[in-house]
Amino acid sequence: MTQKNATPLNLREEGLSQETVFKGRLLHINRDTVRLPNGAEATREVVRHPGAVAIVALAGDDLLLVKQYRYPIDQETLEIPAGKLEPGETPEICAQRELREETGYRGRLDYIGKFYSTPGFSDEIVHLFSAEELIWAPLTADDDEFLSVERISWTDALRQAKNGNFSDAKTTLGILMLAGKKE
Repeated sequence: MTQKNATPLNLREEGLSQETVFKGRLLHINRDTVRLPNGAEATREVVRHPGAVAIVALAGDDLLLVKQYRYPIDQETLEIPAGKLEPGETPEICAQRELREETGYRGRLDYIGKFYSTPGFSDEIVHLFSAEELIWAPLTADDDEFLSVERISWTDALRQAKNGNFSDAKTTLGILMLAGKKE
C-alpha cells in the first residue's frame, strides 16, 4: 500500500511472542507473532544468524576467489572469501581469520560496508571488507571446508559482476561496492 499525502505511514511491526522451532549449530529459526500496523496479528518465520564477513581480496591486479561446492544449491560456486562470526569476535578479526583460512593470505583490511543478505526472512548481516598488500600466512581450513583458490583479473571480475555472471550475491555486491569506492 502506498500513501500519497505527506503524513508518514507507520510500517513497523511489533513483536508479541517468539517460539524457537529449530536451534542448530549455525542457525536458529523462530516463529514470531507480530502486530501489524493496522492492528491485526500475523506470523513471521525468522532465521537468526550470528553475522558474517566477506572479503574482496586483491593480489595486485587479480581478485582471489574460492571455488566450493554448496550443498543447498547442488553446485560449485565461485565466491569471495567469507565466513561467520564466532561469539564475541569482531568483524575485523573474523575477516582476517577467514581470509587466511580460505586463501592462505592476510592483508591490510579496509571496511567497505555492511548489508543484510535476505532481510525478508533472516537477520544475517554481512560485513564487507577489501584486502590488499597480501602476505602468505595460511591457517588450516575448517574440517568440513573443501575449496580451491582461483585468481581472475580485477577487470574480468568487474565485468562478470556487472553482467550477473556470479551466482553468489555477496560476491557481486562486494565487487561492485569496491569498484564504486575506487572510482
